[in-house]
Amino acid sequence: MKTIHSLEEFDFSGPVVLTQGTFDGVHLGHQKILNRITRLAEEVKGKSVLLTFYPHPRLVLYPEDNELKLLTTLREKEQWLAKHGIDYLIVLPFTKEFSRLTPLEFLRKICDHLLVRKFVIGYDHRFGRNREGSIQEIEEFSELFGYEVEEISQKEVDDCIVSSSKIRRALLDGNVSLARDYMGRFFCLTGTVVHGKGRGKNLGFPTANIQINDSFKLIPGSGVYAVKVELKGRSELFGGMMNIGFNPTFNDGALSLEVNIFNFTDRIYGQEIVVHFVARLREEIKFADAESLISQLHLDGEAARKVLETL
Repeated sequence: MKTIHSLEEFDFSGPVVLTQGTFDGVHLGHQKILNRITRLAEEVKGKSVLLTFYPHPRLVLYPEDNELKLLTTLREKEQWLAKHGIDYLIVLPFTKEFSRLTPLEFLRKICDHLLVRKFVIGYDHRFGRNREGSIQEIEEFSELFGYEVEEISQKEVDDCIVSSSKIRRALLDGNVSLARDYMGRFFCLTGTVVHGKGRGKNLGFPTANIQINDSFKLIPGSGVYAVKVELKGRSELFGGMMNIGFNPTFNDGALSLEVNIFNFTDRIYGQEIVVHFVARLREEIKFADAESLISQLHLDGEAARKVLETL
Protein backbone atom coordinates (compact mmCIF):
# COMPACT_ATOMS: atom_id res chain seq x y z
CA MET A 1 0.00 0.00 0.00
CA LYS A 2 1.21 3.45 -0.86
CA THR A 3 0.24 6.38 1.37
CA ILE A 4 0.10 9.88 -0.07
CA HIS A 5 -1.07 13.19 1.37
CA SER A 6 -2.36 15.08 -1.64
CA LEU A 7 -4.26 14.25 -4.82
CA GLU A 8 -1.40 15.75 -6.83
CA GLU A 9 0.86 12.95 -5.59
CA PHE A 10 -1.34 10.25 -7.12
CA ASP A 11 0.83 8.60 -9.77
CA PHE A 12 -1.41 5.98 -11.38
CA SER A 13 -3.11 6.86 -14.66
CA GLY A 14 -5.31 3.76 -14.94
CA PRO A 15 -8.82 3.06 -13.60
CA VAL A 16 -9.54 3.44 -9.91
CA VAL A 17 -12.09 1.93 -7.54
CA LEU A 18 -12.64 4.46 -4.77
CA THR A 19 -14.21 4.55 -1.35
CA GLN A 20 -14.11 7.36 1.17
CA GLY A 21 -14.55 7.70 4.91
CA THR A 22 -12.81 7.95 8.28
CA PHE A 23 -12.56 4.15 8.74
CA ASP A 24 -11.78 4.57 12.44
CA GLY A 25 -10.90 1.18 13.89
CA VAL A 26 -10.74 -0.60 10.50
CA HIS A 27 -13.32 -2.99 11.96
CA LEU A 28 -15.04 -5.97 10.32
CA GLY A 29 -17.59 -3.73 8.59
CA HIS A 30 -14.81 -1.62 7.12
CA GLN A 31 -12.97 -4.75 6.10
CA LYS A 32 -15.96 -5.89 4.01
CA ILE A 33 -15.76 -2.62 2.08
CA LEU A 34 -12.00 -2.94 1.64
CA ASN A 35 -12.40 -6.48 0.33
CA ARG A 36 -15.04 -5.24 -2.10
CA ILE A 37 -12.98 -2.42 -3.58
CA THR A 38 -9.90 -4.63 -3.96
CA ARG A 39 -12.01 -7.23 -5.78
CA LEU A 40 -13.58 -4.62 -8.04
CA ALA A 41 -10.16 -3.11 -8.76
CA GLU A 42 -8.96 -6.49 -9.99
CA GLU A 43 -12.00 -6.75 -12.27
CA VAL A 44 -11.29 -3.39 -13.93
CA LYS A 45 -7.52 -4.02 -13.92
CA GLY A 46 -7.01 -0.92 -11.82
CA LYS A 47 -6.14 0.19 -8.30
CA SER A 48 -8.14 0.26 -5.08
CA VAL A 49 -8.09 3.60 -3.26
CA LEU A 50 -9.30 4.75 0.15
CA LEU A 51 -9.66 8.49 0.58
CA THR A 52 -9.66 9.72 4.16
CA PHE A 53 -8.85 12.86 6.12
CA TYR A 54 -6.57 14.07 8.88
CA PRO A 55 -7.32 15.49 11.36
CA HIS A 56 -10.72 13.91 11.92
CA PRO A 57 -13.28 16.40 10.51
CA ARG A 58 -15.02 16.80 13.87
CA LEU A 59 -11.79 18.07 15.43
CA VAL A 60 -11.63 20.86 12.86
CA LEU A 61 -15.31 21.76 12.64
CA TYR A 62 -16.03 21.41 16.36
CA PRO A 63 -12.73 22.05 18.18
CA GLU A 64 -14.59 22.50 21.46
CA ASP A 65 -15.71 18.85 21.25
CA ASN A 66 -13.06 17.26 23.46
CA GLU A 67 -15.16 14.14 23.99
CA LEU A 68 -14.13 12.59 20.68
CA LYS A 69 -11.96 9.52 21.17
CA LEU A 70 -10.61 7.51 18.26
CA LEU A 71 -10.01 3.79 18.02
CA THR A 72 -6.95 4.22 15.83
CA THR A 73 -4.34 6.90 15.42
CA LEU A 74 -3.46 7.78 11.84
CA ARG A 75 -0.36 5.61 12.03
CA GLU A 76 -2.26 2.65 13.48
CA LYS A 77 -4.96 3.03 10.84
CA GLU A 78 -2.35 3.04 8.11
CA GLN A 79 -0.77 -0.14 9.49
CA TRP A 80 -4.09 -2.01 9.65
CA LEU A 81 -5.23 -0.82 6.22
CA ALA A 82 -1.98 -2.07 4.70
CA LYS A 83 -2.90 -5.59 5.83
CA HIS A 84 -6.09 -5.57 3.74
CA GLY A 85 -4.61 -5.24 0.29
CA ILE A 86 -5.66 -1.79 -0.85
CA ASP A 87 -3.28 -0.11 -3.24
CA TYR A 88 -3.46 3.54 -2.18
CA LEU A 89 -4.36 5.40 0.99
CA ILE A 90 -4.90 9.10 0.31
CA VAL A 91 -4.87 11.16 3.51
CA LEU A 92 -6.06 14.67 2.70
CA PRO A 93 -5.46 17.47 5.20
CA PHE A 94 -8.88 18.48 6.50
CA THR A 95 -9.25 22.22 6.93
CA LYS A 96 -12.16 24.63 7.29
CA GLU A 97 -11.44 25.80 3.76
CA PHE A 98 -11.67 22.23 2.47
CA SER A 99 -14.93 21.74 4.38
CA ARG A 100 -16.53 24.57 2.37
CA LEU A 101 -16.24 22.73 -0.96
CA THR A 102 -19.63 22.03 -2.50
CA PRO A 103 -20.39 18.39 -3.41
CA LEU A 104 -19.66 19.14 -7.06
CA GLU A 105 -16.39 20.89 -6.24
CA PHE A 106 -15.39 18.00 -3.99
CA LEU A 107 -16.07 15.38 -6.67
CA ARG A 108 -14.39 17.45 -9.36
CA LYS A 109 -11.29 17.83 -7.19
CA ILE A 110 -11.07 14.06 -6.87
CA CYS A 111 -11.87 13.20 -10.47
CA ASP A 112 -9.41 15.78 -11.83
CA HIS A 113 -6.63 13.60 -10.42
CA LEU A 114 -8.08 10.09 -10.28
CA LEU A 115 -9.64 8.12 -13.13
CA VAL A 116 -12.50 6.88 -10.96
CA ARG A 117 -14.35 4.00 -12.60
CA LYS A 118 -16.29 2.79 -9.56
CA PHE A 119 -17.30 4.74 -6.47
CA VAL A 120 -18.25 2.48 -3.55
CA ILE A 121 -20.14 4.42 -0.91
CA GLY A 122 -22.67 3.97 1.89
CA TYR A 123 -26.33 4.91 1.45
CA ASP A 124 -26.10 7.42 4.32
CA HIS A 125 -22.69 8.90 3.49
CA ARG A 126 -22.50 12.70 3.71
CA PHE A 127 -19.81 15.01 2.33
CA GLY A 128 -19.12 18.54 1.13
CA ARG A 129 -20.15 21.89 2.54
CA ASN A 130 -22.54 21.55 5.48
CA ARG A 131 -22.74 17.82 4.66
CA GLU A 132 -24.91 18.70 1.68
CA GLY A 133 -23.60 15.84 -0.44
CA SER A 134 -25.10 12.35 -0.35
CA ILE A 135 -25.35 9.22 -2.47
CA GLN A 136 -27.83 11.13 -4.65
CA GLU A 137 -25.23 13.77 -5.62
CA ILE A 138 -22.62 11.10 -6.29
CA GLU A 139 -25.05 9.34 -8.63
CA GLU A 140 -26.20 12.63 -10.18
CA PHE A 141 -22.66 13.55 -11.24
CA SER A 142 -21.61 10.03 -12.26
CA GLU A 143 -22.21 10.68 -15.97
CA LEU A 144 -20.28 13.95 -15.83
CA PHE A 145 -17.21 12.28 -14.33
CA GLY A 146 -17.59 8.86 -15.97
CA TYR A 147 -17.82 6.57 -12.96
CA GLU A 148 -20.28 3.95 -11.79
CA VAL A 149 -21.70 4.00 -8.29
CA GLU A 150 -21.98 0.95 -6.07
CA GLU A 151 -24.11 1.69 -3.04
CA ILE A 152 -23.69 -0.07 0.28
CA SER A 153 -27.38 -0.50 0.99
CA GLN A 154 -29.21 0.20 4.21
CA LYS A 155 -29.88 -3.53 4.59
CA GLU A 156 -26.15 -4.30 4.36
CA VAL A 157 -25.42 -1.67 7.00
CA ASP A 158 -28.27 -2.69 9.28
CA ASP A 159 -27.38 -6.38 8.99
CA CYS A 160 -23.82 -5.64 10.07
CA ILE A 161 -23.67 -5.56 13.86
CA VAL A 162 -20.36 -3.69 13.83
CA SER A 163 -19.85 0.04 14.20
CA SER A 164 -17.08 2.24 15.55
CA SER A 165 -19.43 3.65 18.19
CA LYS A 166 -20.28 0.15 19.46
CA ILE A 167 -16.58 -0.65 19.75
CA ARG A 168 -15.93 2.58 21.64
CA ARG A 169 -18.68 1.76 24.13
CA ALA A 170 -17.36 -1.77 24.62
CA LEU A 171 -13.84 -0.52 25.29
CA LEU A 172 -14.94 2.18 27.71
CA ASP A 173 -16.76 -0.60 29.61
CA GLY A 174 -13.54 -2.62 29.61
CA ASN A 175 -15.05 -5.26 27.35
CA VAL A 176 -12.00 -5.80 25.17
CA SER A 177 -13.19 -9.29 24.19
CA LEU A 178 -16.32 -7.86 22.55
CA ALA A 179 -14.20 -5.19 20.86
CA ARG A 180 -12.01 -7.95 19.47
CA ASP A 181 -15.09 -9.69 18.04
CA TYR A 182 -16.09 -6.46 16.31
CA MET A 183 -12.62 -5.59 15.04
CA GLY A 184 -11.38 -9.02 14.09
CA ARG A 185 -8.22 -8.40 16.09
CA PHE A 186 -7.09 -7.17 19.50
CA PHE A 187 -7.49 -3.49 20.27
CA CYS A 188 -4.11 -1.88 20.81
CA LEU A 189 -2.49 1.16 22.37
CA THR A 190 0.73 2.60 21.00
CA GLY A 191 2.87 4.79 23.23
CA THR A 192 6.26 5.58 24.68
CA VAL A 193 7.78 4.03 27.83
CA VAL A 194 8.41 6.76 30.40
CA HIS A 195 9.70 6.88 33.96
CA GLY A 196 7.13 6.26 36.66
CA LYS A 197 7.31 6.23 40.44
CA GLY A 198 9.11 2.89 40.65
CA ARG A 199 6.38 1.51 42.87
CA GLY A 200 5.83 -1.63 40.78
CA LYS A 201 9.47 -2.65 41.14
CA ASN A 202 9.26 -2.22 44.91
CA LEU A 203 6.19 -4.46 44.95
CA GLY A 204 7.99 -7.14 42.97
CA PHE A 205 6.12 -6.39 39.73
CA PRO A 206 8.16 -3.88 37.71
CA THR A 207 6.07 -2.05 35.15
CA ALA A 208 6.60 -0.06 32.00
CA ASN A 209 4.71 3.21 32.31
CA ILE A 210 3.18 4.23 29.00
CA GLN A 211 2.58 7.70 27.65
CA ILE A 212 0.05 7.92 24.83
CA ASN A 213 1.14 10.62 22.42
CA ASP A 214 -2.23 11.17 20.71
CA SER A 215 -4.67 12.89 23.08
CA PHE A 216 -7.66 11.69 21.07
CA LYS A 217 -6.77 8.01 21.28
CA LEU A 218 -9.37 6.03 23.22
CA ILE A 219 -8.14 4.32 26.39
CA PRO A 220 -10.12 1.32 27.67
CA GLY A 221 -11.94 1.52 31.00
CA SER A 222 -10.06 1.15 34.28
CA GLY A 223 -9.08 -2.36 35.27
CA VAL A 224 -6.48 -5.10 34.98
CA TYR A 225 -6.00 -6.78 31.61
CA ALA A 226 -4.16 -9.73 30.11
CA VAL A 227 -2.12 -8.32 27.23
CA LYS A 228 0.40 -9.06 24.54
CA VAL A 229 3.25 -6.56 24.24
CA GLU A 230 5.05 -5.59 21.05
CA LEU A 231 8.40 -3.80 21.19
CA LYS A 232 9.96 -2.03 18.24
CA GLY A 233 12.63 -4.08 16.52
CA ARG A 234 11.62 -7.38 18.15
CA SER A 235 9.70 -10.06 16.32
CA GLU A 236 8.27 -11.82 19.37
CA LEU A 237 5.25 -10.74 21.36
CA PHE A 238 5.62 -10.77 25.14
CA GLY A 239 2.87 -11.73 27.55
CA GLY A 240 1.95 -9.41 30.35
CA MET A 241 -0.71 -7.84 32.54
CA MET A 242 -1.69 -4.21 32.42
CA ASN A 243 -3.34 -1.87 34.88
CA ILE A 244 -5.29 1.16 33.71
CA GLY A 245 -6.49 3.39 36.50
CA PHE A 246 -5.76 5.78 39.31
CA ASN A 247 -3.91 3.56 41.81
CA PRO A 248 -6.52 4.11 44.56
CA THR A 249 -4.50 2.08 47.07
CA PHE A 250 -1.90 4.86 47.00
CA ASN A 251 -4.29 7.76 46.33
CA ASP A 252 -2.40 8.85 43.23
CA GLY A 253 -5.37 10.57 41.58
CA ALA A 254 -3.88 10.68 38.06
CA LEU A 255 -4.64 8.13 35.36
CA SER A 256 -1.75 5.76 34.72
CA LEU A 257 -1.12 3.01 32.20
CA GLU A 258 1.33 0.40 33.48
CA VAL A 259 2.22 -2.96 32.01
CA ASN A 260 4.12 -5.74 33.76
CA ILE A 261 5.87 -7.74 31.02
CA PHE A 262 6.41 -11.36 32.03
CA ASN A 263 9.96 -12.71 32.12
CA PHE A 264 11.41 -9.42 30.94
CA THR A 265 14.10 -7.29 32.58
CA ASP A 266 15.43 -5.03 29.79
CA ARG A 267 15.42 -1.25 30.24
CA ILE A 268 13.18 0.21 27.55
CA TYR A 269 12.71 3.83 28.61
CA GLY A 270 12.02 6.06 25.63
CA GLN A 271 11.13 3.15 23.37
CA GLU A 272 7.89 2.67 21.49
CA ILE A 273 5.57 0.00 22.86
CA VAL A 274 2.35 -1.48 21.52
CA VAL A 275 -0.04 -3.18 23.93
CA HIS A 276 -2.64 -5.59 22.52
CA PHE A 277 -5.59 -6.14 24.86
CA VAL A 278 -6.60 -9.80 25.15
CA ALA A 279 -9.00 -9.94 28.12
CA ARG A 280 -10.11 -7.97 31.17
CA LEU A 281 -9.25 -9.76 34.39
CA ARG A 282 -10.92 -7.55 36.98
CA GLU A 283 -11.86 -4.01 37.90
CA GLU A 284 -9.47 -1.71 39.71
CA ILE A 285 -9.65 -2.16 43.50
CA LYS A 286 -8.50 -0.13 46.48
CA PHE A 287 -6.58 -2.48 48.81
CA ALA A 288 -6.14 -2.08 52.54
CA ASP A 289 -2.35 -2.24 52.29
CA ALA A 290 0.55 -3.08 49.97
CA GLU A 291 0.65 -6.72 51.14
CA SER A 292 -2.95 -7.27 50.03
CA LEU A 293 -2.16 -5.70 46.68
CA ILE A 294 0.89 -7.95 46.19
CA SER A 295 -1.19 -11.05 46.92
CA GLN A 296 -3.73 -9.98 44.31
CA LEU A 297 -1.02 -9.22 41.76
CA HIS A 298 0.22 -12.79 42.04
CA LEU A 299 -3.31 -14.01 41.33
CA ASP A 300 -3.62 -11.58 38.42
CA GLY A 301 -0.39 -12.84 36.94
CA GLU A 302 -1.57 -16.44 37.13
CA ALA A 303 -4.90 -15.52 35.55
CA ALA A 304 -3.23 -13.56 32.75
CA ARG A 305 -0.89 -16.42 31.93
CA LYS A 306 -3.80 -18.86 31.73
CA VAL A 307 -5.64 -16.58 29.33
CA LEU A 308 -2.58 -16.06 27.16
CA GLU A 309 -1.87 -19.80 27.02
CA THR A 310 -5.12 -20.29 25.11
CA LEU A 311 -4.03 -18.08 22.20
